[in-house]
Amino acid sequence: MSASPAIGTDDPATSWLVDPQHLEWLRAEATAQLDFFRPSLRSDGGFDTLARSGAPLPRGPQELHVTTRMIHSYALGKAFGASDCDPIIDAGMAYLWQHHRDPEHGGYVWSTGPQGDATKLAYGHVFVLLAAASAKLAGHPDADRLLADIAEVLDTRYWEDSHGLFADEFTRDWQPFSAYRGMNANMHGTEALLAAFEATGEQIYLARAGRILDFFITRMAPAHAWRLPEHYTVAWQVDPDYAGNPMFRPAGTTPGHSLEFARLALQHWDLSGRPGTPPDGPRRLIEQALADAWLPDGGIAYTLAHDGSVAIADRYWWPVTEGIGALATLLKLCPEPQDEATYRRLWHFADSHFIDHANGGWYPEIDAEGHATETQFTGKPDIYHSLQATLFPLVPETTRFMAALARADTTG
Repeated sequence: MSASPAIGTDDPATSWLVDPQHLEWLRAEATAQLDFFRPSLRSDGGFDTLARSGAPLPRGPQELHVTTRMIHSYALGKAFGASDCDPIIDAGMAYLWQHHRDPEHGGYVWSTGPQGDATKLAYGHVFVLLAAASAKLAGHPDADRLLADIAEVLDTRYWEDSHGLFADEFTRDWQPFSAYRGMNANMHGTEALLAAFEATGEQIYLARAGRILDFFITRMAPAHAWRLPEHYTVAWQVDPDYAGNPMFRPAGTTPGHSLEFARLALQHWDLSGRPGTPPDGPRRLIEQALADAWLPDGGIAYTLAHDGSVAIADRYWWPVTEGIGALATLLKLCPEPQDEATYRRLWHFADSHFIDHANGGWYPEIDAEGHATETQFTGKPDIYHSLQATLFPLVPETTRFMAALARADTTG
């Protein structure tokens, strides 16, 4: 696999976050990703999954998180200054409203098209809120309509105020079909709530994000050796034996989620006016996840047992991208001497193993020998994680990120 040009200075005294060589490399990588995924837009306004080469794969159901993440990613791209982002945002917003939205029962179905699934999951709905907030920040004319609709659905169908957390899953006509409660939807719910607060200034979004973070970061993490349990009962008690979908709900703990949640906790602290010193919990989550899951040959193990031992050693791209985002946030807000080396190590591994320098985009998984493979994923199904990893380090801000990108001379 070919390597890109040098991705940053070798000088250990210069942080890559202010290194012109690294920042230029990030700008080029972000542009390459946006260019690679732009042809996924179909003539009917939906989005194809792309093969490694960039050719569209045979069409299957279009899932809600795909539509919403494309809106969010190209809204970021527009703020970054990339060209031709509006057609993606416009198409995604129309497809979301005309195809995913259920005009009879309200809410948004999980997937459309061949073998579509009308299940209504919190995981998908919080991404609708993220898309709406990002579209509003990008100035889309339909963003307020979408924001009002999804806020009402989340408030009346998913938010459990007695717990301060989101419930998970319903049938199309809003019948609960399991007692499952999970961290993943709430983590992405935190991400969406913070974005909605930035887009609207409405305090309820910041307050609800804080309640979710209090449960997981303040209560659950220290009680479980700074490893976050993923799965819970209807009463929000840890369900240690749960094993569901091997991609979305694997057994055990998922260190990539610890990295992601830690970044969100620091962003919440920043948006809340930085009261006191930076909270200690996010750093402890990040350091524990990397201590447990960084493998001898590099990369982050997908899942751990509850004692921190590796359960599934498969190496996917997204935990590395979340590690990059987490370390960039530490470097911006509360750096310690080891953070720069860890940030560089993550980027070196991503550059050597996940980035396709010939075609663009990132390979989503590598095998035991470090080569791209297709066991869990086919093609290149995602821009969201890898694009954010390239854009987060480009500006010194950790919050109000789209506005910061728009102000900066990010395109060189």
